Amino acid sequence: MTYSIVARDPNTGDLGVAVQSHWFAAGSQVMWAEAGVGAVATQAMVEPAYGPRGLALMREGRSASAAIAELVAADEGRDHRQVAMVDAHGDVAAHTGVRCMREAGHRMSDGVSAQANMMLRPTVWPAMVEAYERSRGPDLAHRLLDALDAAQAEGGDIRGRQAAGILVVRATPTERPWEDVIVHLRVDDHPEPLAELRRLVELKSAYDRLEAAERLELSGDLAGALREQEAALASHPDHPEIAFWAALGLAGAGRLDEARRAIEVAYRDHDGWAELLRRLAKDGFLDLPQERVAALLPHDGPTA
Repeated sequence: MTYSIVARDPNTGDLGVAVQSHWFAAGSQVMWAEAGVGAVATQAMVEPAYGPRGLALMREGRSASAAIAELVAADEGRDHRQVAMVDAHGDVAAHTGVRCMREAGHRMSDGVSAQANMMLRPTVWPAMVEAYERSRGPDLAHRLLDALDAAQAEGGDIRGRQAAGILVVRATPTERPWEDVIVHLRVDDHPEPLAELRRLVELKSAYDRLEAAERLELSGDLAGALREQEAALASHPDHPEIAFWAALGLAGAGRLDEARRAIEVAYRDHDGWAELLRRLAKDGFLDLPQERVAALLPHDGPTA
């Protein structure tokens, strides 16, 4: 009832897993990954314990092949399970139980495994690996998304679509585990989960740019911050939050005409954005001359 893919990026070493299923919130049980350790997909008659236990074994130094062999051997329900793992060195392993609902199977290649069960056709999992290896996506997340799209193009889950998810972690863990996760997004219930998941991945990229801009501002690199804000705005020109913060950056650079056009996107969305601007200025959170703040505020017509 699920198709998924686990992979290690050969260029960066990043690790990831992505999934689509006609089952509510499937990503909450299927996807597991840890920076510098590995990634796991567990599905079919799902046993979520394969996720944390597989990661624990790989963290202790087992390869993906050794970890999956040990866990499958101890599992009395192995004939109904489907699981795949990839470790930080690129070793991959997969298991499709003989009692998984057809069409079911998996295909492995260098640093990647695709697996599926209850599919419309047995072409799904080979198509995923081929699409992943052909993909020219800019990063691991986009290549995983391309693989999911290829699965759906082959008919996907025989029941249709409902949920999808993606989890990508860094090759090397840091001392700040909250920064080790690059992407962790889920679509739990949607008529077009793959399209929605891709939309969220792209939106996250824009928000990542806003966060990078904030860090650059704090370091004093205002030009670099503005470049990030402009890139975020260019990718999502109609998004009110992105437009609002980009407008402040543009105003700070003295580009008031562009700033006003951007901030109008936020004003069209909700009156609260204008009040937020007033509060930011009043409470000292803006390094903008008062006349620039005034230029950004909405100007109502004259009152009687």
